[in-house]
Order: sequence, then C-alpha cells, then structure tokens
Amino acid sequence: MVAMHPIPADARLILKPIWFVPTPIGLADGAAVRMGNGLIWFQGYELSAFSGAQRIARKTIPVADFDTAVASLPEPLAVRARCLAANISAPRPPLALGDRTIRFDAPQVMAILNITPDSFSDGGAHMDDPQAAADAGFGMAAAGAALIDVGGESTRPKAAKVWEGDEIKRVVPVIERLAASGVPVSIDTRKAAVMETALAAGAGIVNDVSALAHDPRSLEVVARAGCPVILMHAPSAGDDPHHNPAGYGDVVADVFYHLEARIKACLDAGIARERIMVDPGLGFGKTLSDNLALVNGLATFQGLGVPLLFAGSRKRLIGALSNEAPAADRLGGSVALAFRAAQLGAQMVRVHDVKESVQALHLWRGLADAGLSAI
Repeated sequence: MVAMHPIPADARLILKPIWFVPTPIGLADGAAVRMGNGLIWFQGYELSAFSGAQRIARKTIPVADFDTAVASLPEPLAVRARCLAANISAPRPPLALGDRTIRFDAPQVMAILNITPDSFSDGGAHMDDPQAAADAGFGMAAAGAALIDVGGESTRPKAAKVWEGDEIKRVVPVIERLAASGVPVSIDTRKAAVMETALAAGAGIVNDVSALAHDPRSLEVVARAGCPVILMHAPSAGDDPHHNPAGYGDVVADVFYHLEARIKACLDAGIARERIMVDPGLGFGKTLSDNLALVNGLATFQGLGVPLLFAGSRKRLIGALSNEAPAADRLGGSVALAFRAAQLGAQMVRVHDVKESVQALHLWRGLADAGLSAI
C-alpha cells in the first residue's frame, strides 16, 4: 500500500503517467492502464502537489494502488486525482472535418506551410505565389500529412505584427486551392477576422498560439463556426507571445494550469470539449531548461483529457544542444523530438519535414504494434 503524506486541500495537483510498458499481456489484472485510445500502456502515476510555485509533494503510485492512495487525500484533491486519471485514459474522439476524419489511435502529422517573409525557418519560401504555396501543401499531404497548417504571420521572437488584411491576402488564396482539392487545412492565426475569412475559404481548424486570448472576438468566432480549435500555451496574449518577464515556478505545472483554464474558457463559450486540442508551446517564452522539462513532462498533458499537439520542429532547443546548428540543419533533432513525443502520447506532431517525420512515426507505430502483440 502507498502511504500519502498530508497535503493541504488547497494544493494544486497534476498527474503524470510513468513506467511505460510495451504490452499489458502477462501482467496482473489492473497492473497497467491504457493512455487514451492509442497504443501506449503504463503502470504508474507520478502525483505532484504545489503550493503556489513551490512543489510540496511528489509521489510515484503503481496503477494497482492508485484508488487506495488517493482515498487518503483531502476530498477535493482525491476528486481531482481521479478526474486526471480518467482524462488520461479517456478515448480521444476523432476530428470530423467535412468528408475527412482525423483519428487519434496513432500519432498524426500536421505540416507547416508558412506564407510569410520572416518565419524563423522557412520565411519567404512560399511568398507571392499562391499556386506554388498550394503545390507545396499538396506535396505535404501526399507525403502523409493529415493536416496542412497555413499561417500568414510569423510568431518568432520580435517578429513584426501583420495587419489582418495583409494576413488574409497571404493565406486565403492558398487555403482555397488546398480545400478545393479536399486537403484538410488549419489556419494558424491569433486574429478573429483572419479566422472568419480562412474558415469561409475552406479551413477546418483554428490553431491559435494565444489559445483564443489575443483577440476578444476569437472565442465567439470559433464557437459560432463549430470548428475544432488548437489552444497553444504562450506566456503572453499580447503582440509578443514570447514576453515572459516573470518566468515560471514549475513550467509543466504552470503550462498545464494555463491550458486547463483556457479549455474552461472555451467550454464556457460553447465550444465542445471534443473539438479542443492543446499544445504546450515549446519555445514560446521558455528557456532551454523549460523546454527540456516540457518534453520530459509531456505525458502530464494527457490529464487535460483532449488530444495533444507537439510542435518541436527545427526549434531553438535543437540548436542549443547541437553546436548552435541553424534552423535548416535541425532535421535529426526534429525527427528525434517527434519520435519522443509519440512515445509520450502526443496525438499529433507539427513539422516542417513531413516525409521524414511520417517515416519516423511509421517506425514508431510498427514497434508499438509489435510490442503489443508480443507473447
């Protein structure tokens, strides 16, 4: 039996799946639990409690002992722990996008298609030629991307803000071409007017780095459209999403609670839970140590009970760990991060290098299938 030290009833609680196993076959009944409706099984939880920014308790609990262990917590915390565990194991419903359906029984790939002059990695690659940009999107879809994420404003540090009219002119012709051919498209924007126009042009999902907090009309627009939305964590909903003078207490807990609050705001606005995804916002106002902690703690975000998007492609932490390699030379690290995210339960990865990432996830899927069927 796992004994729990006293924890105050007003503590903040998060729960992380640990002790992953390739298969539950051969284990005692109740010794392992499935994560969502995917291919991942685990045998334990790491329960962490916080008072303000300070961690006051951390305990590893075998799955088989979970009910007994949380029963010793104050009632509000016991209820929360059970809710987090239920969220971790709840099936993730598919995203219905017209005639197309994106399922989450295995990780999916979102392809990045920036129509910008100044994005940190591919700025200028697809400017001023909507057909060439759309052709690039068609190639990404043919390479195995389930979703093409079209953006018209860079969100790199210190990027210039783009007038919504210019952003619309950049993205709409590309979205129209992709959508007319049946390619699923998401619009990467913080602006309600851009969301409205992109959705009318055929986009099916809104992907907002501010989690619908930058533009006061965004919640209303998404709720009225009835479309799925991806809520990303950024420390600021202002013009610079990287602005973070205060830093973090525990970055995983802070990001978790921020995203949980944004999910509630969406639910309160009439957006259905089954239409919400989350993204912990790797690299946005976060140090190298913050980013590494987020990757290692990625499974924690399964406790939000919605699909998890991971976006690590070509980001700064790869360069920081590989002799300051420039963005164009970060393919190996990008694929490694996508593979690691799949191991920790991410339902979708957002990438620049589609062919290589799809191949890596096919390998992950083959290994997982083989592990599950091992006798």
